[in-house]
Amino acid sequence: MPVRLRTAPVAVVAPAVDRFRDGTADTGDLRLLTKHFLAVLTAVAPGAAVEIRVPPYAAVQAVGGTTHRRGTPPAVVELDGPTWVALALGDLSWSEAERSGRLVASGERSDLSPHLPLRPPAESGS
Repeated sequence: MPVRLRTAPVAVVAPAVDRFRDGTADTGDLRLLTKHFLAVLTAVAPGAAVEIRVPPYAAVQAVGGTTHRRGTPPAVVELDGPTWVALALGDLSWSEAERSGRLVASGERSDLSPHLPLRPPAESGS
């Protein structure tokens, strides 16, 4: 079931990003970054047309269009935490993640590449 997430403070996110990129991130860092970047996605691409699942951390609905309320969503993206964080940071491209089998995307609007890499709304357009 998708949940509403909040972004984390930059003072917490930045060091976790550094640890993720240098390979020393622990499960707490991965949980923080996964939820943080899912929250950013819901802010920059609001809606409920696509369900993004990153087990075991969270699932959210984003992207405008058909609203999903019950049952199987019309569009689903499922991937692991490290893949989601790498996509969100721009360290991995959507096409490479698809090509390598690191994500599964189905349905209309499930290609999130127009929204990636992610920047918090305050930084958008810069």
